[in-house]
Amino acid sequence: MRVLGVDPGLTRCGVGVVEGVAGRPLTMLGVGVVRTAADAELGHRLVAIERGIEEWLDEHRPEFVAVERVFSQHNVRTVMGTAQASAVAMLCASRRGIPVALHTPSEVKAAVTGSGRADKAQVGAMVTRLLRLDAPPKPADAADALALAICHIWRAPAVNRLQQARAAAAAAARTARVPRTPTVPVRKVPR
Repeated sequence: MRVLGVDPGLTRCGVGVVEGVAGRPLTMLGVGVVRTAADAELGHRLVAIERGIEEWLDEHRPEFVAVERVFSQHNVRTVMGTAQASAVAMLCASRRGIPVALHTPSEVKAAVTGSGRADKAQVGAMVTRLLRLDAPPKPADAADALALAICHIWRAPAVNRLQQARAAAAAAARTARVPRTPTVPVRKVPR
């Protein structure tokens, strides 16, 4: 499975591609950051992010895109920028028919470090160890993008089994419904 992880942000949008399957060693295929100037017009920044993500999609041809789910913060401006960059990543993937998965920061931290409250340094250290890198990717947005990809690779099989079980249960419920009461023929009474 090849996954492009996206840590959305307007100034620095982390991107990283990881390949592998759960339970086996993973391989990093690429990591980087799509940057935009903080003083640039919002529309131009979003176009720059789109172009950057499209280049990553063209170069690495991932089977899935994992994006960090936007969560509530006190700084509305930061949340809006993150949400806009997130939407661009989802749009680029969806336009190509690539499935998109959203993972919360705590899900990613828990998957990679074992604790949903891990700090950036712990995430970077575990990404370095799991991918057998010489040093943690810099900046932290790049390491976070790799962590998103790792999280998706590890969680996807369980999520797929859960979805299949739900679908099977729903199908079984539809076929096991109580049969309708047979209708009694209505006789016409002569007047």
